[in-house]
Amino acid sequence: MTGDDVLAAAELCGAVLEPALAADWSVPVPGLDFTVAGVVAHAANAALWYCVDLWSGRADAAFEVSLRADASNEALLTSLRAGSRALAAGVDAAPADTRGFHPFGSPDPDGFAAMACDELLVHGDDAARGLGLACAPDARLASAVMARLFPWHAPDPGDDPWQVLLWANGRIDLEGRPRQTRWRWHGAPLSEWDGAVP
Repeated sequence: MTGDDVLAAAELCGAVLEPALAADWSVPVPGLDFTVAGVVAHAANAALWYCVDLWSGRADAAFEVSLRADASNEALLTSLRAGSRALAAGVDAAPADTRGFHPFGSPDPDGFAAMACDELLVHGDDAARGLGLACAPDARLASAVMARLFPWHAPDPGDDPWQVLLWANGRIDLEGRPRQTRWRWHGAPLSEWDGAVP
C-alpha cells in the first residue's frame, strides 16, 4: 500500500465528518470507551505516531504525540488530515526495505500505510456511528487493508470487504464467523508471516 491509500482513507473520513463539524463530538461512540472527538483524535495521533515510528527504526522512539484536549471539531479534522499527509509523504519517501517500530511487528512502509488506513477507516466509522452517520469506503481499499494486515481472514467470494474489515477489527458480528474480541494485525512484511493466526 502507498501514501495515496492513506490520503484516500483520510479523504473519506473528511468527507463523512466535515458536514457534522457543528455537531456535539463529546457524545460517546456506541460500544467503545471513546467519544467522537476522542476517536478522531486517536486516528490523527496514529498517523503521526506511524510517521515517526517509520523513520525511527525498529526501536521504540521517545516521542510523545498528542492533540490538545480542548481542540475544536474543526481542529481535530484538520489534524487528522495533516497527520495523514505527513505519513503519506513519509511512506512514499521511505526505501521499501525501511523497517519501523510497532508492538505488532516491525512494519515496512507498506505496513505503516495499511495500519494507518485501518485506523482511519475503522475509527472514521466509529466517529460516524457516534454521530448517526454512514461511512463506507470503496471495496478496493478495504480489500487491500484486509489482505495486508489480516491475511488469515481472507474474505469469501461475495463478502463485502468493508464488513469483513469491520468484523476483523471487532466492530461487528458476521454470520458464520466467530466474534473478534482479541484481534491484532500483521504489520511486518507479508513475506514474514508464518501462516498462523496470531
